[in-house]
Amino acid sequence: MDGEKMLCSSLNIGYVFVDRDGKHFRHILNWLRDGVIPILSDSAYSELLREAEYYQLLGLVDGIHSVVSKKREEDKDELDSELTRTDIIKCIQSERVRFRGVNLAGLDLSKLDLSFVDFSYACLKNVFFSRANLQCAKFRDVDAEGSIFHNATLRECEFTGANLRSALLAGANLQSANLQDACLIECSFCGADLRSAHLQTADLTNANLEGANLEGANLKGAKLSKANLTGANLQRAYLRHVDLRETHLEGAKLDGANLLGAIR
Repeated sequence: MDGEKMLCSSLNIGYVFVDRDGKHFRHILNWLRDGVIPILSDSAYSELLREAEYYQLLGLVDGIHSVVSKKREEDKDELDSELTRTDIIKCIQSERVRFRGVNLAGLDLSKLDLSFVDFSYACLKNVFFSRANLQCAKFRDVDAEGSIFHNATLRECEFTGANLRSALLAGANLQSANLQDACLIECSFCGADLRSAHLQTADLTNANLEGANLEGANLKGAKLSKANLTGANLQRAYLRHVDLRETHLEGAKLDGANLLGAIR
């Protein structure tokens, strides 16, 4: 309770009950006390970022982005992108932009309008796409392990066969996106909009879909071992014959979901 009082006082919102997962709350409190960003793994930073945005701690949000960007800069020699952010901005001013098979690893492409761009077969490891407009972009068979799509617009994107292991897609708009056969192991989709998304045979092992909207999504043949679907909206989702035995479904909405043959 003392921690909650301190947080509420810092946010000038009075004393309220904070109904959040306490996993990273100590980092929130430590940042409020001394302003220091903790040293964490990339996946932990993505989780802490979501908490910081929930509490509207903009200074912490900026600090996390700064730390992540610095890490990418330190890895620049290893990643060795073929283009720079400036090159990308110049290219997207043309029509029918394609970066098929290009190495863009480690670039900061946040907040850019990259709608309809074709990234198929490209190396997009650790690329920062936060808040970018990627509507209808093509990511077929890309290697985007560890990339950040936080709050990005990804409506109707194609990720067929893509490697998105450990990617951050929290808060992203993925309505009607095609993620068939994609590797989504340990991805974070917290609060993401996945309505009518195609997730057939996708590997969502250990993925975090807490609070995600999967209404009408097709998960036929998807691997959901140890996936976190707590509080997710799965109304009218297609889950026939899906193995749900190790899936966390506490508080999930399953009204109208097709669960024929599902193992629970």
